[in-house]
Amino acid sequence: MGRLRQKGKAGAAKAYVTRTAAIKKLQCSLADFRRLCILKGIFPREPRSRKRANKGSSAPTSFYYAKDIAYLAHEPVLKKLREHKTFAKKISRALGRGEWSSAKSLEDNKPVYRLDHIIKERYPTFIDAVRDIDDALCMVFLFASLPSNSRLPTELVENCSRLAAEWQLYVMHSHSLRKIFLSIKGVYYQAEIMDQTVTWLVPYQFTQNIPADVDVRVMLTFLELYQTLLGFVLFKLYTDVGLIYPPPLDVNKYEGGAGVGAFTLKNLSHQASISIPKLKVVEVDGRKITGKDVRQMIKSIGTTAADVDMDSAIENTIEVDEEFEAHVSTSNPEPSPSLPTLKALSILPQSLSTALFASYTFFLSRETSRPIFEFIVRCFGGRIGWPASSGTGSPFDESDDSITHVIIDRPLVERNENAEEKERRSRRKYVQPQWVVDCINAGKILFEELYTQGKTLPPHLSPFGEYEGAYDPTAGPVGGQESLHSSESDSSDDEVENISTEETITVDDPTALRAAELAAEVAGMDYGTFEKRVEKSNKRTSKGANGDDIEEAEKDMNKMMMSNKQRKLYEKMKFSQKKRDTERVTLETRKKDIQKQKKRESRS
Repeated sequence: MGRLRQKGKAGAAKAYVTRTAAIKKLQCSLADFRRLCILKGIFPREPRSRKRANKGSSAPTSFYYAKDIAYLAHEPVLKKLREHKTFAKKISRALGRGEWSSAKSLEDNKPVYRLDHIIKERYPTFIDAVRDIDDALCMVFLFASLPSNSRLPTELVENCSRLAAEWQLYVMHSHSLRKIFLSIKGVYYQAEIMDQTVTWLVPYQFTQNIPADVDVRVMLTFLELYQTLLGFVLFKLYTDVGLIYPPPLDVNKYEGGAGVGAFTLKNLSHQASISIPKLKVVEVDGRKITGKDVRQMIKSIGTTAADVDMDSAIENTIEVDEEFEAHVSTSNPEPSPSLPTLKALSILPQSLSTALFASYTFFLSRETSRPIFEFIVRCFGGRIGWPASSGTGSPFDESDDSITHVIIDRPLVERNENAEEKERRSRRKYVQPQWVVDCINAGKILFEELYTQGKTLPPHLSPFGEYEGAYDPTAGPVGGQESLHSSESDSSDDEVENISTEETITVDDPTALRAAELAAEVAGMDYGTFEKRVEKSNKRTSKGANGDDIEEAEKDMNKMMMSNKQRKLYEKMKFSQKKRDTERVTLETRKKDIQKQKKRESRS
């Protein structure tokens, strides 16, 4: 006889547990339960039958896997939260009784939990952590731009600012930045870290206010996890390239608004040389040994080991590397081209995109955002300076002769300049900020004429890719320069445009046929050529109509074989595609109308 199944103790009723039952089992508050779920990555689940999972009840509630709740029961953070609850009761009692020494002792021994083990559990490898760092960076940069208040302590905002600056320092040092997009929300950056694409959003430097309807406690829990994750990732990244983490901070520069420039990158070898302790003179076997003797012995041992490792590495390199010898073919007496070797490929220069601005020196005007363009220019090898009103730490001032470009974002106003200022302006390029971003996205230096001060900028497109067939504002004439036509075509542009509608003209419509014939006569087209085009258009129309009917019939047959869910998904996809096509056609029509209007204004 099989095992009897009891109601409410098997199936969905056993696999799922409600939130109320989970809180009761864990013996914690609702706020602590939410915090645990965020830290451990546990979220509500949707059972197939909510009535069966809730043991016959149809009341609305949230369900969790029973195994996830059992997993939370052994979490060390839960134990610390319980200890903190007991600590709050004890210190409240001590303060109420006036026992100040006891309260101070309790405050000194306040329970504090760490999230290191959670980071190791959720991210088994370093690549997993880098792959999931996008949200962490967005959250940290957001809180770094928020003002401190009663809900946001000053230490929290300062820590986020420090983490954001350390991340920017590493990206600048490794030249990992690849794409930039200036959007309404902020600036989107994309970098390649350990062969992983990392994209994050940085808000503009405006005064930020926290809305009253935003639950800051939930965001702070996420931020607590992300700060720990970023600390792990930055430590690994810095130490892998031989840098000290955290980088030393110059307090005076930081208070003066230096930003990223207040931090200094130092190698680990410098720290090791500083941290060697001075040994006292000791006597070993009747011989006095000083700290200098010990350091010389360590240095000699290290040099010998390094020489041995270097010799073996050279021998291995010589054995592995080889050169291809070109042999003359019997059928083709001409010498064949030589094939590249690993040694030859290693000597090749790297891509110039990471050193795009290496030969340029920029100066920021006071109205441009210094943190954004300092980060961008330094990521691509350029030098940049700024006025004193934008902060301290500028490596040069506005009168420096090495400045090649001035990034300016104000309208062009005529003013009286002396001879020195005119000569300085003639040697420099005054460009708008979009030129820097477009050069990086294009991977090359663009012409400055389209981005000079006071000019209408070309469209700034997203470099992160759009759907196929999307509207491209840059398609067609670039920079407003149109192709040259003959004088006859210039005088009859409107008539030629009307002839383009002959594809829809048929013999059954005599009025439209007569209008197209007159337009062709005005444009200088002979009657025989016009007849051939109309006949060809009619054949294409009839053939296309028959083909469309067959294609529509096949689509209807395919839709009949679909399930309801597949049919709804198909209709939704077709609706979205039709909406995108309509938007593209509308934008193209507007572009044509604007070009026609400009053409008429230029003629008049």
